[in-house]
Amino acid sequence: MNTDKNMRCARLTRTTLETTVTVSLDLDGTGVSRLSTGVPFFDHMLDQVARHGLMDLEVACQGDLHIDAHHTIEDVGITLGQTFAQALGDKKGLVRYGHALIPLDEALSRVVVDLSGRPGLEYEVNYTRARIGDFDVDLIQEFLQGFVNHAQVTLHVDNLKGRNAHHQAETVFKALGRALRMAVTLDPRSASQVPSTKGSL
Repeated sequence: MNTDKNMRCARLTRTTLETTVTVSLDLDGTGVSRLSTGVPFFDHMLDQVARHGLMDLEVACQGDLHIDAHHTIEDVGITLGQTFAQALGDKKGLVRYGHALIPLDEALSRVVVDLSGRPGLEYEVNYTRARIGDFDVDLIQEFLQGFVNHAQVTLHVDNLKGRNAHHQAETVFKALGRALRMAVTLDPRSASQVPSTKGSL
């Protein structure tokens, strides 16, 4: 099994007419992040993924925020997904599946992930308000859809309880970090195997 942490790193830049996004990711980090998307609440949420996923994450985005945050959030999801897929490599020795059930005061969310090679998002979060400050909560699903499509993972996200929309969102991102942390863990018992009866993911 390749245990060299430097082999589970990736860095990508994606440029469109709407955004330029650069993402650096180390799957075997310590939870350090440097985030500059121009959307402070979104940076706060990405920090949750890094810290609770024990991934080192850098995200820089120059986007058309004069229109709104939609393109920025979605394109960060796309670029993070591409970077994540590259960092995973051949997927040999992975645990593959991950799950987390995370509370924050009255809120409780569950995230389950499968590094399946098949993109799929099931998202059931009914926020108690449409905006957190000036952040549109609909954009969280856009971010996750972009990530799922390009990381090629199956992701189930459910908010089970919550009255405070900030708490609802934060439990989702914390649970995402913890679930990914579990799924990308290397199991020495299956070091040379891809965790699938098909032999590939």
